[in-house]
Amino acid sequence: MNLPAVTDSVDIYMAEINRFPLLKAEEEFELAVRFVKHNDMQAAEKLVTSNLRFVVKIAHEYKKYSVKLIDLIQEGNIGLMHAVKKFDPYKGYRLISYAVWWIRAYMQNFVIKSWSIVKIGTTQAQRKLFFKLNQAKKKLQTLSEKKPEFKEIAEMLNVKETEIDEMDLRLNNRDVSLNATMDDEGESAYIDHLVYKGKSQEDALIKKEEMALVKRTIAGALEKLNEREDYIIRHRIMADDPETLQKIGDRFHVTRERARQIEKDALRKLRVALPYLTDEPRLIAN
Repeated sequence: MNLPAVTDSVDIYMAEINRFPLLKAEEEFELAVRFVKHNDMQAAEKLVTSNLRFVVKIAHEYKKYSVKLIDLIQEGNIGLMHAVKKFDPYKGYRLISYAVWWIRAYMQNFVIKSWSIVKIGTTQAQRKLFFKLNQAKKKLQTLSEKKPEFKEIAEMLNVKETEIDEMDLRLNNRDVSLNATMDDEGESAYIDHLVYKGKSQEDALIKKEEMALVKRTIAGALEKLNEREDYIIRHRIMADDPETLQKIGDRFHVTRERARQIEKDALRKLRVALPYLTDEPRLIAN
């Protein structure tokens, strides 16, 4: 008989793990005791491999959360290995009955971490609500044939209505990559539709060139001033913390009024070179 070609990674994995036989209760107990008493790693390996198919079965329950099945299986396998380390064969139940809690815990933790970059489900109650909310909504909708109110869901799950509101918002607003495509053809991504509110590169370049031109023009105008006029413009008009006329007068050993006249002459010369200069200019420093 010709078997169908196996191409899917999960199908390949299933074909591999199905080669490991299921253990009878007596065999499982013996292997678990060997591991507990003698740290027999071969016994532990058999305990793990014989239960790998159950991990796959549990992983299918979480496919609806839009995570890769193979990733869920890997996380569940870690949970299974952790369960084997903690398993007590003398308590009388099968390994998978104990391991299922560890397998689900690792899978659920993976789903929550993959859901959003914003932390959700940080407490046990929140994690439980994350996975129970949609189930409760569907159950109530089936019973009443209408969309359930948050109050009804809160009563059913015995939590606050505000908790339902918050978790529902998080479940319905999952993170989306800006590089994700918006159509089947893959020609349009979300990032292509973002509105840039800043200045365009062209505008920024024009502004930069204008400022450079203004600075060069001012520098040329300042060269036409004498030493005292240049000092007054730089330290009184262009400075963030302008000097007083009295301080400038003291520097050049002139009166305050004479300093004012020098300033007036300097501004007059600048107005000739810079006709757009205002009455009270604030020039751009070199």
